[in-house]
Amino acid sequence: MLRALDPAERDALLAHERAHLAGRHHLFLAAAELAALCHPALRSLRAPMGYALERCADETAAAAVGDRRVAARAIGRAALAARAAEGTESRPRVALAATAGPVPRRVEALLGRATPRPRVGRAAAAALLACLALSGAAALDATHDLHSSIEVAQGESPQH
Repeated sequence: MLRALDPAERDALLAHERAHLAGRHHLFLAAAELAALCHPALRSLRAPMGYALERCADETAAAAVGDRRVAARAIGRAALAARAAEGTESRPRVALAATAGPVPRRVEALLGRATPRPRVGRAAAAALLACLALSGAAALDATHDLHSSIEVAQGESPQH
C-alpha cells in the first residue's frame, strides 16, 4: 500500500492511522462488536460506527497535511492497493482499514464541502457500554435460572 502512494500521500495515510490510534477508535469498534454479539438489535451499529471513525481519521489526516485533495487521493489509492492485495492476509474483525466504509463517499466528503469532523461522542460510547452491561447481566441471570432449573430437575434444592 505504501509503495502505491507518493510521499505526500504517505504522510496523509500515516496521519490517518495516527488519528485512529490517538482516538482509540479500535476500542469503539470493539465495544460495538461486543454489543452486537450480546444483542442482535445492535448489529447494525458497526457499519455507521466504522464509517464515522474513518471520517474522523480522514479529516484529521487532511488537516495534518494541509490539503484535502492529497488526503482524498491517499484514501482512494490506498483502497485500490488494499483491494489488489486482498486475500494475501487475514485481518481481525475489529481492525480499521482504508477500505472500511464506502471509500467513494469518504473521498467525496473530502473533495466536497468542508464538513465538520463526525464525532463519536462519549454519549454513544456510554450507550454502547450500557447495552453491553445490560446484555451481560441478562445473560448471567439466564445462566443462574438455568442452573436452578437443572437442580430442581435433579431433585436438589436450588441454592440462592
